[in-house]
Amino acid sequence: MAVTAPPKLLFRQLFEKESSTYTYLLADIAHPDKPALLIDPVDKTVDRDLGLIKNLGLKLVFALNTHCHADHITATGILKKKVPTVKSVISRSSLAKADILIDGGDKIRIGNLFLEARPTPGHTTGCTTYVTDDAPHHPNPRMAFTGDTVLIGGCGRTDFQGGSSEKLYRSAHSQIFTLPKQTLLYPAHDYRGFTVTTVEQEALYNPRLTQDEEAFINTMKKLKLPYPKMIDIAVPANLVCGIQDSKI
Repeated sequence: MAVTAPPKLLFRQLFEKESSTYTYLLADIAHPDKPALLIDPVDKTVDRDLGLIKNLGLKLVFALNTHCHADHITATGILKKKVPTVKSVISRSSLAKADILIDGGDKIRIGNLFLEARPTPGHTTGCTTYVTDDAPHHPNPRMAFTGDTVLIGGCGRTDFQGGSSEKLYRSAHSQIFTLPKQTLLYPAHDYRGFTVTTVEQEALYNPRLTQDEEAFINTMKKLKLPYPKMIDIAVPANLVCGIQDSKI
């Protein structure tokens, strides 16, 4: 009988400076195929990311988005053209096109690792947080990729793309802050040079999300943020996988 090797996580955090976006590479390098996935890939860094995947001897299987981005164009469509076997993934509620439309509780598997999809709407209607599973031999502490729902010491704006301050607050508290307190949180962006936080840190010290719900909603109303400079280009492209003529 063949013995299945316990999974071994390879993890890389990659940065795109123009939009301050983090892309995450995960792979199970104990599996014979070394299957990998990318979370929130950016069009400007496709060659960098594919070069890294090649150098590490990985097989890219999935390209995931945490939501339909307004500040950059996803690389998902470009990746599919360069590596035709890659499957694009986004939440069904985002109303964007992809090979795999996920709902809350769905799992994306690479080898013997998986990410669970947790709906965390509020920044947009389709925001999803991807969480590593909690099997004893899997990544410990757990990791959660929060998109723009929970940032390091902040959260995403809620004034466009069906955003809702009430939904974001409840998403963060019910779907993210209920994870074990040592869970590592990796956001889609950071503008101050920070790379990672934890559930415990954000639940105790996040200046927005530690307020009560009414105060949080009032805070978000008063932000008066500028119109996102890329939104009119990025959102239409991202609804069709990042390529305007994409069929997926």
